[in-house]
Amino acid sequence: MEYTVKLDAFEGPLDLLLHLIQGLEIDIYDIPMAEISEQYTLYIKAMSVLELNTASEYLVMAATLMSIKSRMLLPKQEEDWEEDQSFEEDPREELVEKLIEYKKYKKAATELKQKEDERSLHYTKPPEDLSSYTDQVTAGAETSIDLHDLIGAFNKLMRRKKIKKPMSTRITRQEISIETRMSEILQTIRSHAAPRAFSELFPVAEKPHMVVSFMAVLELVKRQEIHIKQDHNFSEIMVESSEGVSLVGQR
Repeated sequence: MEYTVKLDAFEGPLDLLLHLIQGLEIDIYDIPMAEISEQYTLYIKAMSVLELNTASEYLVMAATLMSIKSRMLLPKQEEDWEEDQSFEEDPREELVEKLIEYKKYKKAATELKQKEDERSLHYTKPPEDLSSYTDQVTAGAETSIDLHDLIGAFNKLMRRKKIKKPMSTRITRQEISIETRMSEILQTIRSHAAPRAFSELFPVAEKPHMVVSFMAVLELVKRQEIHIKQDHNFSEIMVESSEGVSLVGQR
């Protein structure tokens, strides 16, 4: 069973790298290459497990990170070290400059989008009663979730499932469609009043089933039939039905 999905949420390898740096609260001017290389590689592996179309530029960035990491591990030349140490080039310098430049343009793009949203409010429109959606405004205070976070959560889930996998098992092959899993996930979520943990949506510890389940979750988010939230960084990602949360749940 083969799945091919184009990943549009990533704007490029610098976007993913900047996301990791911000998530780990790392100083962009003093990047720990060993840690950031490991985290970046884990994301690439997660994308590979999901059989997503990993563009060559992501692999080039992974190779660049490994190259910088290797150069930083090389012993310094003792010859004329005292004279040249103040002029020694930091292998990370070029990468840091690219990240700062990318961060600047990304901030500018965000501000332009905000101005676009503000300008769209200038069109006249009859007033509506929005009192029934007050809860949705309040719920918007939680930490925002994007595709980076979902893939990270899926990667951790895959590793936990692998650790808990029994020593011996009987292999069976049962193909299941994304549409079927979407219906099952919706039924699971709607059968409980409280939000369900993201990890609870993956009851079968088999790669094909987990991949289909993850794709089903992404499609439900895309159709705005489920709502993803997180109280704070590194807390459990929760999933709930969009019914009764906002108008966007209606198709």
